[in-house]
Amino acid sequence: MIKLSFLFFFTLISGFSFAQWTWINPLPQGNPLYNVKFISTTSGWAVGQCGTILKTTNGGADWALQSSGTTNVLLGVSFSDANTGTAVGIYGPILRTTNGGTTWAPQSSGTTQHLYGVSFTDTNNGTAVGDGGTILRTTNGGTTWTLQSSGTLNLLLSISFIDANYGTVVGDGGTILRTTNGGTTWTAQSSGTSNTLFGVSFTNSNIGTAVGREGTILRTTNGGTTWSLQPSGTTNQIYSVSFTDTNYGTAVGDIGTILRTTNGGTTWTLLPGPDHWLMSVSFTDANNGTVVGGGDFNVTSIILRTIDGGTTWTEQSSAITGRWLTKVSFADANCGIAVGLMGAIIRTTNGGKTWTSQSSGTTAWLEDVVFIDANTWIAVGNPGGMILRTTNDGTTWTSQSIQPIGKVYALYGVSFTDPNNGTIVGGVWNGIDYDALIFRTTDGGTTWQKQFSGTTGDLHGVSFYDANNGTAVGEYLNGSYYEGFILRTTNGGNTWTINSTAITNGLTCVNFSDANNGATVGCEGIILRTTDGGETWIEQLSGTTEVLYDVYFSDANIGTIVGFQGTILRTINGGTTWSLQSSGTKNSLDGVCFTDAIHGIVVGQGGTILRTSNGGSTFIEESKSLESTFSIYPNPATDKITISKNGKSAGETIVSILNINGELLTQETFRNQDMIEKDVSMLVKGIYLVKIQTKEGIESKKLVIQ
Repeated sequence: MIKLSFLFFFTLISGFSFAQWTWINPLPQGNPLYNVKFISTTSGWAVGQCGTILKTTNGGADWALQSSGTTNVLLGVSFSDANTGTAVGIYGPILRTTNGGTTWAPQSSGTTQHLYGVSFTDTNNGTAVGDGGTILRTTNGGTTWTLQSSGTLNLLLSISFIDANYGTVVGDGGTILRTTNGGTTWTAQSSGTSNTLFGVSFTNSNIGTAVGREGTILRTTNGGTTWSLQPSGTTNQIYSVSFTDTNYGTAVGDIGTILRTTNGGTTWTLLPGPDHWLMSVSFTDANNGTVVGGGDFNVTSIILRTIDGGTTWTEQSSAITGRWLTKVSFADANCGIAVGLMGAIIRTTNGGKTWTSQSSGTTAWLEDVVFIDANTWIAVGNPGGMILRTTNDGTTWTSQSIQPIGKVYALYGVSFTDPNNGTIVGGVWNGIDYDALIFRTTDGGTTWQKQFSGTTGDLHGVSFYDANNGTAVGEYLNGSYYEGFILRTTNGGNTWTINSTAITNGLTCVNFSDANNGATVGCEGIILRTTDGGETWIEQLSGTTEVLYDVYFSDANIGTIVGFQGTILRTINGGTTWSLQSSGTKNSLDGVCFTDAIHGIVVGQGGTILRTSNGGSTFIEESKSLESTFSIYPNPATDKITISKNGKSAGETIVSILNINGELLTQETFRNQDMIEKDVSMLVKGIYLVKIQTKEGIESKKLVIQ
């Protein structure tokens, strides 16, 4: 399991600060959303990746992020009234709120199976379904959940109850299960199809609709005794369906599929929709409905709203750009530029709080950007050996191409040390492998001269700390796999020397904070660090096997790395230790830049922009240290932990457990015990903080639940 280290500052005052990485683009956030539930025309919730929970109280005009306390994917949500709701997801988490989502508390599901759907008919009676034919039932609001016999091992994906007794479940292979007694018994029904069914909606005990693969729509008017196939007019996957009465229904799915019926499904009409994955739909009446989705290459999150029955849809999620952003650079504390796919260029003048788009004049994939002075910037990309240059802070960009006829240049990295001297690196295909490309300018990018790299391979990153001394990194083909390599120059690139260090993984970027201290990162979580200007490199333990795409050190000690699956790593000791930070997303993160030790911007997939004003710390605990008086075992844990004190404890010991957002989940007082046993089976998989308070002070411990 990846380890997460917390940075603690101890004082005599007890308190918390909870700033971390916050979404700047898209808004309200950029994670795919998998389920949505509205209980009125104004109040609704949506859930998705990385434990995302969103709430609106004004029909979606504004959405607020709620703290779920988990990073597990949430796939289903159900509210019985404005206050009481339940969410379920991957690895069996069940979360419960009784205050409209202001706080969510974990419940013990008794399973690690993925849970895909949940349905509550009132505050007490609810059912959740998932992998392996799992059906869980509660009659006390989730205080206890009981496993019911489904009679199948098939994957169960969606559930619809119309009251405490009548419910229908659908799933893999055309599975349909029916109960009329609250799940005491479940009866298999004949769907007439082997296509997986993703969604189901009943308006009363008799009338319901199920949807699924290859445009499948099934309808019953007799409680499922018989199901009839309805013509959908599409072969796209249909993931969700919502009926408000027996006639009016809407279904959504792949490639922007939105289908509408006003006659109970006798006919379905294809409505115009965005060309993205639409995962869930919820209508409260014939006119008012919301659709959520995302997860495709660029658009990672989408929210659509209609007030006219789907004739028109308004996008409620907003973005400066949805294009994949690859790198970001700042000229000072305020002015920055990020670049990416299809010639994307965006600019900020307030430290990344807001961004505006600029016209690049190209559809090339821009891989890197760097400032030369306050007005002059250089961006590079591919194909075509693309170089863009602006001398008016991006108002206009002028393109250059250094690609000769018959060659296919790809440019990946650029570094300038002053207004005149800069270097670009990349690669050119030679039919078997890439030949490393290096270009140099001494006139601010007006002209470029090719330098001799002396090696095959593809160069992905370059960093110069003065006009003469620079390092470039990349990968080359060694038989059937790629290995990394490092090039170094001390004379402005007139000659380049390959480093003799054996590097088993490809390298993606390099960054020097001064003449001596630098780092390079790459595939399978590799981190290499130098303190002698690149003469020698030492591998550091990253704690991850994800691909790392960018690294930035604001000084010799403080650095941040970003990578695949939302990875953010942070060090405050030059890389001796790296801590995994909570990015709040699984989107690929490709670029990072800090303007000082604590103010930073990260960019990536789907136009992702994250910002921090405290170095990305998840939380800072301020308390009196007990200097490791207590120990916790086992850790990681699953159901119980033992808290042991070195020496007899007198008086009270207060044990509190908080989630990664600093929210109190449980608190219990023990008296005169040197061995404390505590049940943690209700906690979902993740990272927690255990606070142990005695008359001597407070000690904080990390707890991992697996």
